[in-house]
Amino acid sequence: MEKFTLGKDQLYKPKTGVSKGENGRAVIIGGSELFHGAPLLSLKVASRVVDMVFFASPEPSVGRAAEGFKSKLFSFIWVPWDEVNRYIKKSEAILIGPGLMRYQKEDSRQFDEAGRETKRITEKLLQEFPKKQWVIDAGSLQVMDSKFIPKKAILTPNKKEFKLLFGEAEPQEAAKKHQCVVITKNGETIICSPEKCQIVRGKEISLTKGGIGDVLAGLVVALATKNPPFLAACASSWLTMQAVDKLSEKVGSNFNADDLADKIPESLGEYLR
Repeated sequence: MEKFTLGKDQLYKPKTGVSKGENGRAVIIGGSELFHGAPLLSLKVASRVVDMVFFASPEPSVGRAAEGFKSKLFSFIWVPWDEVNRYIKKSEAILIGPGLMRYQKEDSRQFDEAGRETKRITEKLLQEFPKKQWVIDAGSLQVMDSKFIPKKAILTPNKKEFKLLFGEAEPQEAAKKHQCVVITKNGETIICSPEKCQIVRGKEISLTKGGIGDVLAGLVVALATKNPPFLAACASSWLTMQAVDKLSEKVGSNFNADDLADKIPESLGEYLR
């Protein structure tokens, strides 16, 4: 398996002298009263990379959960839930899943009301917009049926989510069957397209802390607005690992997802210069 290294000038470089939005528009769909921190991490990263980030949540735009979102981050546009389709149409890439409610018992896939609603939302939107560039993460991965995966979608499962969705299949087998890109995160990151797999390795630092996957998903959807899906997936994994390595040089494993979200723009900026 080939080790991935991001070559010079592979990624889209933001243009000057263009209208607002032309350097990328992304939609992030997620969040709940229980998990309102997850999409904030994705939003934090994506809003630093693309021109416009639209956020939609089945949670009401007023109330305790909304207060949590709005008090922590300002660099996104909250889209009313009944208008989400309009913003999906005008955006290049959509991330769905961070912070959406899951099953009551994950290992058994036992449905509860919240899990059924996430499943309904996820599968409905994937069916309605099959030609859009989707990034599927977290709650959506835990509840959806694999037959709804659109072609060219980028999936970001952890080990448990991969098994729920694909059973005992190998990552490239899953990518080939569903004509998608799969990022698997198990100590080292393996990214598979239907044609090939590449691996991203960093220092021996534990990446099991909550929220790191949400950070990665936010970077993936941002880069996927202007880059091919396999490149966006590989480059996001590589840039995230570069940021992890820089943090570890200073503090070892004593950093959290917020620290990583703050460090990633530095790694991307160094690459783009």
